[in-house]
Amino acid sequence: MNFIQAIISAPRQRSLLVVTMATVLGVALTVCLGVWQLSRGHEKEALHAAILARQAQPALDTAALLKDRSVFTQLHQGVRLEGRWLSQHTVYLENRPMQGRSGFIVLTPLQLDGDTTVLVQRGWIPRHQQDRTVLAPIATPQGQVQVSGRIAAGPSEVMGLGETSSKTTAQTTGQSPIRQNLNPAEFSKEIGVSLVGTVLQTDSDADGLQRKWPEITAGVEKHWGYAFQWFALAAVQVMLYFWYQWIKPYRHAK
Repeated sequence: MNFIQAIISAPRQRSLLVVTMATVLGVALTVCLGVWQLSRGHEKEALHAAILARQAQPALDTAALLKDRSVFTQLHQGVRLEGRWLSQHTVYLENRPMQGRSGFIVLTPLQLDGDTTVLVQRGWIPRHQQDRTVLAPIATPQGQVQVSGRIAAGPSEVMGLGETSSKTTAQTTGQSPIRQNLNPAEFSKEIGVSLVGTVLQTDSDADGLQRKWPEITAGVEKHWGYAFQWFALAAVQVMLYFWYQWIKPYRHAK
């Protein structure tokens, strides 16, 4: 009895066809998913390279920003700003940990000229251990100041208990409102100032604010891992198919 005759006995033909089709579909699906994960990884690598290239460009000064406000849509672009702090509108975003410690992200509008203001994410301060409403003093100079940073998206949202939207009322402590989240568009209307963008301050922490912002990474490792899992699953399906449908039956038929 030759190999094919031993394997393709009459009762097995139909079941073999069904199993073969199912295996082909399963392998095709898992291979496609693996290729898709590789594609996503390459996309993120390209995006990360573009971010690094933009960060490497010379920082834009206030004059360039006032000339073309569309620059504020170019995330990660370095900037050097000159303006005046609107300290009366400083906001503290709570529940923002840094290096494992609980604290606040401090944001203050910086007025560049009469009708151009940016929201500056100035840095982080720790939370008071006993009373969350006790805020550490922050040095906010009066008059013209210079701020270095990079253009950023608005502050990330933190979902609190019972909160269903990004709009959050302020809990005012003196003139320093403590908030869970801050929507720049809503905040702009609230304070009556047009905010053209958000800047992440990267100056030294001599003013007492910590600025150990998370590094921007490509985040491709998980995509490579997922791709490996999908390709491995495809390989396992092929091995199981040949073992149970060809090798094992042939051994029994000998």
